[in-house]
Amino acid sequence: MALNVIENVRVSPAIKSSDDSFSLSLTFFEIRWIKFHASQQVVFYRLTESSSSPQSFHSHILPKLKLSLSLVLSFYLPLTGRLTWAPQDPKPCIIVSKHDTVSLTVAETDADFSLLSGKGLRRPATAFHHLAPELTVSDDSATVLSLQITLFPNQGFCICIASHHSVVDATTSIAFMKSWAHISRLQEHGNSTESPLLPEDLTPSFDRTIINLPPGLESKMVSYLSKESHNFKSLKPPPIDEIGTDIVRVSLDLTLEDVEQLRERVKNHSSRELHLSTFVIAYAYAWTCVVKARGGDANRPTLFCYTADFRSRLDPPLPATYFGSFVFPTGWFHYEARTFLEEDGFVRAVEILSDSVKGVGSRGIESFFEDFVEAKKKFKTGVQFGSVTGTTRLGIYGLDFGWGRPVKAEVVHIDRNEAFSMSERRDESGGVEIGVCLKKREVNTFISLFKDGLRPCLHSKWVPKL
Repeated sequence: MALNVIENVRVSPAIKSSDDSFSLSLTFFEIRWIKFHASQQVVFYRLTESSSSPQSFHSHILPKLKLSLSLVLSFYLPLTGRLTWAPQDPKPCIIVSKHDTVSLTVAETDADFSLLSGKGLRRPATAFHHLAPELTVSDDSATVLSLQITLFPNQGFCICIASHHSVVDATTSIAFMKSWAHISRLQEHGNSTESPLLPEDLTPSFDRTIINLPPGLESKMVSYLSKESHNFKSLKPPPIDEIGTDIVRVSLDLTLEDVEQLRERVKNHSSRELHLSTFVIAYAYAWTCVVKARGGDANRPTLFCYTADFRSRLDPPLPATYFGSFVFPTGWFHYEARTFLEEDGFVRAVEILSDSVKGVGSRGIESFFEDFVEAKKKFKTGVQFGSVTGTTRLGIYGLDFGWGRPVKAEVVHIDRNEAFSMSERRDESGGVEIGVCLKKREVNTFISLFKDGLRPCLHSKWVPKL
């Protein structure tokens, strides 16, 4: 598949800051992600044949996307800035200057839109890479945001956002995209957008004076990470292995009925009082299927974790619209593979996750840092690792820029860090869409396990192996 780059442009905020420059220091939560590669999310939109022609797209849709992007950046100025870490500074900060801009790439591709935006289809993980922009990173500076809009002529288009995890988490990323879509939709419907206002639930909060964390916690994080990483103050992330052609991406659904069936299965096979949220059910099910798809030695080590959003868990809690990256990894569940290979593996995974999720709100922040340090000591070559990115509460399928809701959303970067992606289903409230990237020899087994485990016999007392 060929990619033709039409233009690389710099988009500046339509409304400049009254200050020449300002800065935002990173918090304890954000420092943790300083060495991570960019987070990349792509959203696909199908267009009518007339509106998806190159002439129509470039004369009508693209100008409105550019203008609305310039307008929304006025509300999200830190996204135009740069992450820096001066030698004399104890921690990194975001520097925003008057003439800062965001990189936008506009391209066309001859790739198959239906294949890349399809569900349940096996697609090469590398097929998504040409749709995703990169951040510009040096030892002492890193861009925060980069965007790419790619037209599939006579089919549709996609928007991909690449963001620095130390500045933007999934909540902030989707809030920015919702805000951009909101302004774009106003334009498409003929409303004046010279000085648009965002609704309260989309207006970002930048006030970091309300963050109440134990004294010294940030310096502990910096001290720990500096010992773990050579030249820690360099903002360049460590090199990663190239993604091979044997890595396949697939997205599968758990319907609301599936989730309820799995929930009942747990109730029938565990006598404990459990936290049976959709997140716990879906993650436990997907993790169990992945471990079984890998097969092999039942004594081999596995490790899985998840990230918790701490906006509402601080005292006082932060606004839901707090701008930043306010998530931290937790869980760090070390078990031999046999725990999940056995017949009750799914139920066991639910119990493990339930215990952790129930305890998140009652624990001090220091304990999560201590768990993080201990878990890093146990990382070994050959451990099957799993994590999850996203949540069913972000509403990504509501991102309507004026030409309809997305047909598909994908988290591109899960192919390099052994993570699942999780979001709500497009056409059903209460369901879950799960994305994974696996080796070819594992993906067919995973799909069979995933689907076979949802057969109606789950209602019965007897439950077959997944």
